[in-house]
Amino acid sequence: MCLILFQLQKHPKYKLILAANRDEAYNRPTKHALFWEDNPEVLAGRDLLQMGTWLGITSSGRIAALTNYRNPGHMKSSKKSRGHIVSDYLAGNENSGVYLKQLSKKKHDFVGYNVIVGDSDHLMYYNNIEDTITSIKPGTHGLSNHFLNTPWPKVEAGKSRLQYYLNQTDVIDPNELFQILSDREEANKSSLPNTGVGLHLEKKLSPMFIKMPDYGTRSSTVLTIDYENFVSFSERTFESGELINEVNYQFQIK
Repeated sequence: MCLILFQLQKHPKYKLILAANRDEAYNRPTKHALFWEDNPEVLAGRDLLQMGTWLGITSSGRIAALTNYRNPGHMKSSKKSRGHIVSDYLAGNENSGVYLKQLSKKKHDFVGYNVIVGDSDHLMYYNNIEDTITSIKPGTHGLSNHFLNTPWPKVEAGKSRLQYYLNQTDVIDPNELFQILSDREEANKSSLPNTGVGLHLEKKLSPMFIKMPDYGTRSSTVLTIDYENFVSFSERTFESGELINEVNYQFQIK
């Protein structure tokens, strides 16, 4: 994932509202979100190269989502695939705090990342750069390729638009959240972060929805969980910026 916007335990109807974009090379083989054949409890998309995932939920309500930490100095091909951080949590049964402490002990096994794990009652955040574990407070949050709530333009714009929409409605229309995620406007040069990739690429990576010749937004996901523990999960997948598929799932957490 490269953008995760979410509100935790602040809405009168929903414990968790999440809208996220996954950005990836177009030629990386990927399966759209589904309940996995080899683990039917897990609902997630799948990276068919390493068989991990970037975001998912289980039928028992375990949630995990991951973004990369953007810094060319951290990229080493010999490191393990970060997608297994999410899939291992979803497939396991460890308490979220215990799981993150285990990750901290092997922080050097992976290149830079951020991960959110838990359930709609309690989410926790960890990144292997600062090596800190945090309980996420109720409210509206955003995560891109730095740290949780780092005020990058896409994070600030996304949080603001999500908060504004949720203040206006009692029943969420996923299409409205997909509309937020579809914003392709590039940020002004003066507001861009400096992550070491150069000004031109910083600008191309600044929209919520990215479209470049060989890289961009591959999928958008909207997830809601209400106070009755009813889950709605929708994913739209894209090819070179064009919508090619949509899947929708609804279920009661066991």
